[in-house]
Amino acid sequence: MKVLVAGATGAIGRPLIGQLLAAGHEVVGLTRKPERADVLRAAGVEPVLCDVLDAQAARRAVIDVGPEAIVDQLTSLPREYDIRKLSKMYAANDRVRRLGTAALVDAAREAGVRRYVVQSIAFLYAPEGGWVKSEDARIWLDAPAPFDESIKVLDANERKVSESMAFEGLALRYGFFYGPGTYYASDGSIAAQVSKRRFPLVGSGDAMTSYVHVADAAAATVAALDRGAPGIYNVVDDDPAPLREWLPAFAEAIGAKRPLRVPAWVARLAAGRFASAMSGELRGASNAKAKAELGWQPALPSWREGFRTALDADPVSRAATRG
Repeated sequence: MKVLVAGATGAIGRPLIGQLLAAGHEVVGLTRKPERADVLRAAGVEPVLCDVLDAQAARRAVIDVGPEAIVDQLTSLPREYDIRKLSKMYAANDRVRRLGTAALVDAAREAGVRRYVVQSIAFLYAPEGGWVKSEDARIWLDAPAPFDESIKVLDANERKVSESMAFEGLALRYGFFYGPGTYYASDGSIAAQVSKRRFPLVGSGDAMTSYVHVADAAAATVAALDRGAPGIYNVVDDDPAPLREWLPAFAEAIGAKRPLRVPAWVARLAAGRFASAMSGELRGASNAKAKAELGWQPALPSWREGFRTALDADPVSRAATRG
């Protein structure tokens, strides 16, 4: 299958293109930076220079490539995660997701694309009821700013893709990424904050987090090209866990001291309502639908093993090598 990947050089894009090629797909990668085109070419991917914020350029690129499927992994996130600069960070990411995905979806309709897979997030569920959510649970449209706008953009993109009559559309709600090239890699910015004890355990640490290794997320994405009905799928590991469990385990995995503990009201004063909500109210996600309908199983069923062994490694490639 000829697959066009937007966001091919991002954290998930790198393992994704390798797995797509290994599965026998012909891969074309969109990038707006010439130096990244060289990286894609070296990886065996045909690069296409295109700024997806230019709708006409995106239209021409998609029509010229003529893909059977598009995998939309568009993001615009800074290398350093700084909770004090969330408004700026989310604004840039929201813009590329809103405008870029709209342009690609319009072009996909015109080009006769058969399958469209778009990136979403699994930590958008409203903080109510049970702590682990399936895809039909209410999403957090009234979340604290600036997260509320991000969820509205993702909700619109999910609907645009999964409800399309022009192609088969799937939205994959990924958990928090860890692994090479992510904030949680040993050289990532969250790892740096935890090492400096600047990532505290807030309040009782009830917030439920669902993780997924980027290689496992890529494997689910490859599966979504051939399997699963149009719709929404949580792509997370089997082990949602509260902040009070995963944060000390992550610190131990990177050789850092145990995180400091601060009251929730202190975090709210220092970093705002959003930071407090993410520490105490966040919900996890169930992967039952993705496992049943995509035929996908994470190589790392739990972040507990993943933090110890794969913060800087690809478990999918490792498993393939052993096999």
